[in-house]
Amino acid sequence: MSVVGNNRVGIPIVLLHDAEGAVVTVETKRGELIRGLLFEAEDMMNLYLKKAVVLGPKPGAKRNVEQVYVRGTEIVFIVLPEMLRHAPMFQRIKHWRKHGGAPPEGVGAAVGQAAAILRKAQDRRRGGFGGGRGGFGGRGPPGGGGFGGRGPPPGPPMGRGGPMPGHYGAR
Repeated sequence: MSVVGNNRVGIPIVLLHDAEGAVVTVETKRGELIRGLLFEAEDMMNLYLKKAVVLGPKPGAKRNVEQVYVRGTEIVFIVLPEMLRHAPMFQRIKHWRKHGGAPPEGVGAAVGQAAAILRKAQDRRRGGFGGGRGGFGGRGPPGGGGFGGRGPPPGPPMGRGGPMPGHYGAR
């Protein structure tokens, strides 16, 4: 599991999502400064700002816009609010560094199909396929048999009227 969760986005993007609802300042490649309420941030760093003030690119040029959409590839940098210094994501990073990548207690509990696969792999490491629902073997006679038995079935296998060539008991 990554520091920021299973959605595989990096720390800057998570921080940007945490800034939604706060006032941010964005500088674009054209030299504009846009200051407004960050309504939505996308994973590709596209931003949707409301009640924004756009300054530039010419000195003294200022206009108020109700909403503006800034494409992520046009952004040079973003000034985020100071309050994000205490964002929950940083607590996850501290925990991750301290405990070597283990998720905090109660966070990241495995559910769903992937969790079932992981649990089955752990069961195999603990001692075979036996036990639990849908497992193979562990229920046959002491000498083996069945799908998960411990060796060949007792006695020679019988084909059409006798032992089959190339199998146990063949002559």
